[in-house]
Amino acid sequence: MQLVTYLLLSCVLGRAARKFLPRYGLVMLVTAGVAAELDFVSYFAGPASFLKFHRTVLHSVVGALVMCCCIAGIYFLIDRSRRDKTAEANSSEFRISSALVVCLVGAAAHILLDLGDGIGVRLFWPFRQSWQAWDLLPPFDFWILVVLGAGLAIPYLGRLVSEEIGERKRGAFGVTAARVVLVMVVLYAGGRMILHSRATELLRSRDYRGEAPQNVGAFAASSNPFAWRGLVSTSAAIYELNISLLPGAAFDPEQAVPHYKPEESAAIAAAQNTADGKLFLNYARFPLAAIEPQDTGPEVTIRDLRFPAGDKSIENTVLDTRVDSDSRIAAQQLRFASVARAR
Repeated sequence: MQLVTYLLLSCVLGRAARKFLPRYGLVMLVTAGVAAELDFVSYFAGPASFLKFHRTVLHSVVGALVMCCCIAGIYFLIDRSRRDKTAEANSSEFRISSALVVCLVGAAAHILLDLGDGIGVRLFWPFRQSWQAWDLLPPFDFWILVVLGAGLAIPYLGRLVSEEIGERKRGAFGVTAARVVLVMVVLYAGGRMILHSRATELLRSRDYRGEAPQNVGAFAASSNPFAWRGLVSTSAAIYELNISLLPGAAFDPEQAVPHYKPEESAAIAAAQNTADGKLFLNYARFPLAAIEPQDTGPEVTIRDLRFPAGDKSIENTVLDTRVDSDSRIAAQQLRFASVARAR
């Protein structure tokens, strides 16, 4: 469904800026607005490739710029080919600079939407491997989808009504509605930003079983803007709790569910120091290890508590490691949470 959101956002942007778009402007805007999702192809190469390339190559500043240059160049060649065949000597010139600006707007809208959720993007790849995320939106925001869809559909309904009563509308079709929708989306994101700030301030303001927070995170857990899922990391545990920001709602840190951290061990260190372990820890925001003793050696499972228990989303990955009695890696599997652990 997120792909539909990217598509609708590109169409709304195109309609709002209709009179400023060059030839093929809407098509280029939509193409650039959804092309970054090609990073998702890495899913089919397995979880390690997914963590390396998903929301990375085409979601980075460098990758997006190269992608936009390619898209603008392709449409420049298409335009030149059509002009040569039809001998349209009097048609306006296709400016590749204008095409590049349009493509950059489409790509930027896509990246900003992904920056807004709790997964984020690797914006500065390949120079930096860190992830950037604003944690303002759920991975799929129902309200943004509805508003964008309404902004495209309502003008058509208005046109039907006008035709029925014989009234003629002047001006560009749907431009005002599209611009209003864009303002609504920006205001909605701004409201989410204020609520997220309030949620994180609440989490930082309390102690948890006598310990001060070391790290906190507030994630949009649903389509309800006032409902957030909070995580608080202390030296002993990671606490999970639901937060309501509705007026009069109580905040009780005693209701937080603790996930206790295991003591440091050679088995955990071995699991974390592998290539897959470092890749996973670079991605995970709230990693938590669990050790299961076995006759041949302990099994270490590390998951990211950013994703609630039972979450089967594609972005949720788990690292399983089997260590022998000498704390050497016997087997390791980086898997999607929807896939059962190998035995």
